[in-house]
Amino acid sequence: MRERVIHEQAARGDAIMRKFSQCRIAICGVGALGSNLAVTLVKMGAEQVLLLDKDKVESRNLGTQAYGMDDVGAPKVEVLRNLLFRETSVEASIVNKELTEKNVAKLVGKPDLLIDVFDNSASRKILKDYADKESIDCLHAGVNDQYGEIIWNEKYTVPSDTGLDACDYPLSRTLVLLVATVVAETIMQYLSKGEKYNYSITLGDLKINKEDR
Repeated sequence: MRERVIHEQAARGDAIMRKFSQCRIAICGVGALGSNLAVTLVKMGAEQVLLLDKDKVESRNLGTQAYGMDDVGAPKVEVLRNLLFRETSVEASIVNKELTEKNVAKLVGKPDLLIDVFDNSASRKILKDYADKESIDCLHAGVNDQYGEIIWNEKYTVPSDTGLDACDYPLSRTLVLLVATVVAETIMQYLSKGEKYNYSITLGDLKINKEDR
C-alpha cells in the first residue's frame, strides 16, 4: 500500500486495505454526498472507482460539494476525476450521461459495490431495481434538511421526492460531511466484517443511530 495511506493502513490492517483497494466501487451521483464521499474513499485507499453523473457544476453547488469557483460550467464527473488524480494519483472512471432503465446495465456494469447518492427518486429506484436483479451489493444514502440515512438495498424503500429543486432545499454542509463519513465507515465495516449496518443521523441532537430495519 502506498505511503499516502500509511495511517489508514495502520488503523485497518493490511488485509482490509488490500480488499478495499481492489473493490470496484460505483458512485452514482456526485453532488453533495457523492463528491465528498468520492474524495474520502480515494484518500482512504480506494483505487477502482466509477463516477456517474450527468450534471455540470453550478455556483450554488460550491457550499456543499467538492468543487471550486473555477469548475463552474464543467461536467462534475470530469472535475472530480481531475481533483482525485491531482490529490492521489488515482484515475477514476467516469460516465457523464443520464441514467435510465435501458442503459443502467451498460453504464454501471457489475461493480462489487454500488453506491446510490442520487438526489431524485426515479434514479434511486432504477439503481435499487438493478441491484436486486443483478444481486449487486448496493448502499443508499441521502440527506434532507436535518436528517440523513444510510440503508442497504435489502431494507431500502425509495422515498418520494420533496417537490423542491435538489439545490434549493435546506441542507447543512456539516450534515453532508457527517453522512459521507458514516457511509465510508459503513463500507469499511462491510468489507472487514461482512456486516450490513443501516444508520440514521440527526443533526439537531448530533446522533448517529444504528437501525434494525
